[in-house]
Parts: sequence; structure tokens; C-alpha cells
Amino acid sequence: MNRLQIVPPGYLLATAGYTKRMAKQKNSKQPSSTIALNKRARHDYFLEERLEAGLVLEGWEVKALRAGKGRITEAYVLIKDGEAFLLGGHIQPLESASTHIVVDPTRTRKLLLHVRELATLIGATEQKGYTIVPLAMYWKRGKAKLEIALAKGKAK
Repeated sequence: MNRLQIVPPGYLLATAGYTKRMAKQKNSKQPSSTIALNKRARHDYFLEERLEAGLVLEGWEVKALRAGKGRITEAYVLIKDGEAFLLGGHIQPLESASTHIVVDPTRTRKLLLHVRELATLIGATEQKGYTIVPLAMYWKRGKAKLEIALAKGKAK
């Protein structure tokens, strides 16, 4: 005798019982964590060793980076007095976030590195003739990070 079974919505009738129907996947794209890339550095240099560095930023810079207004194509890293700095990185200020302060889009930004990483960079640049180039700027756990690399220039 066939009995009519009432199936709750969201379930399919199976031979052994109820099985849960898979939810439809939406075309939701997660926002990319990459802020800026330096494709030119990969073309102009042989990249040897890569490191991740933190950036010291002001509030308006963080807001502008969240809006994707950063560029590092013509930036480079300079080591001065045992500290690393990003020069030439451009962060275009937002008009709504930076109305009450004077902004400098290309200001020198300090890089946050461990002492051993700094010693490696200093030794490679002074003794072996390497250059430090920024490769990518991205978000990691809510903090802006910069991927840098020790690089040798390609002969043209």
C-alpha cells in the first residue's frame, strides 16, 4: 500500500530516508585582497628572495587603500640607518576622507621588518649589489602588507 509522505521543504525524497538538498551556489565574488601589483619588477629583475613587510600608514591612507587607490609600479625600497622605507609608492587620497588634513600621496613610508630580515637585506644590498623592489601590496588579517624581493637587474 502506497502512503503519501509529506516531505519538508528543502529536502528531497530518497530511498533510505531524507537527504538534504544542496544549497544553490551564488555568484558571489569575494573581494580580492590584492591592492596593487608591480608587474614591471618581475619583468626588469631576477627575483631572488621574497619577504613580507608591514607598512606604517596614516588613517586616510588606509581608507584610500581599502578603496583600491594605491600604486607601487615606480616604487623602491631604501635602507637608511638600519630601517627600511618605501619611496615612490603613490596612494591617491579620497576626497571625502582627507578634507581636514594636508596629504602627501608620495610620502616616504616606513616598513616593518624583523631584525634578522633587515640584516639580510642590508648585507645583500651593500655586499652583493642587490636591489630591493616591492612586488605586491595586499591585505592580510586586516593589515596592509608589502611583498618585497631581493633582485638583480637584467642586462638589456
